[in-house]
Amino acid sequence: MKKLLVICGSTATGKTGLALKLAKKFKAELVSADSRQIYKQMDLVIGKDLDKIKKSEVKVWGLDLVKPDEQFSVAHFVKFSHQAINYIWQQGRLPILVGGTGFWIQTLLEGVDLLHVPPNPELRKKLTGLSIKMLQQRLKKICPERWFKMNPSDQQNPRRLIRAIETAMFKGVVKKSAGLSRICSVLKIGLMADKQELDACIDRRVEQRVRQGAIKETQRLVNQGYSRDLPSMSGLGYRELQLHLENKLPLAEAIKAWQLSEHGYARRQQTWFKKDPAIVWFDINQPELFTNIVKRIKTWYDE
Repeated sequence: MKKLLVICGSTATGKTGLALKLAKKFKAELVSADSRQIYKQMDLVIGKDLDKIKKSEVKVWGLDLVKPDEQFSVAHFVKFSHQAINYIWQQGRLPILVGGTGFWIQTLLEGVDLLHVPPNPELRKKLTGLSIKMLQQRLKKICPERWFKMNPSDQQNPRRLIRAIETAMFKGVVKKSAGLSRICSVLKIGLMADKQELDACIDRRVEQRVRQGAIKETQRLVNQGYSRDLPSMSGLGYRELQLHLENKLPLAEAIKAWQLSEHGYARRQQTWFKKDPAIVWFDINQPELFTNIVKRIKTWYDE
């Protein structure tokens, strides 16, 4: 039976580094499941680990797919990942899906009814001016089931709320995407860490990215005309550094705000992944971490 390994968890737990080592061990290729790493020219702020990937000589699919002002939805991700994973299987290699965007991973593996609902520009225009509270009330009224399925973060996200309303009001035929878990054996490995340690690791990574040139990268993107209204430019790090470049925040405050945003993002990721009972969790500080993970994978891989 075909096999698919998933490496997931919150930011700064070392998912990419682990996946690259496992790829060497199991003759595998990586498929990125990170909604922030699809954008070209956006490297340092989001931490693509390009040097580490280049040195490993491991093939990684799913990086640098679109420009910062181009759309890339979960539907695009599923289509791309299906093609990449099928190609990897055809080469007789193991695909390793690695990333922290839980909704993308879940959709790829399990399928989703809402995947093929097309955008409704007129409806989006009407809803864009509404407050979060008004959007919440409207969604609760037209589709309370959809509202209660959303995680707390998405319930406060205007883009997610508008998409949920758009989907609930769709009158066409909705097709269910076929989840990969129906056609292959999936092992999910989750990486976790103590809250204080994870926060400290995040803080160090943010400071390192600033030293490596995150501010210059942000300025270059701004100079190229990429607006802060874009989903890509409103992401963690870019929005805080843009405030600094506009003289609205001192650098130290911008860095701290970026770090705190990353802390919150890590919590949301943990909340999402903890809902999945199929994930086998490993603390990144446990002794012989790599050896123990390899043993678990070999047991599954040899079945």
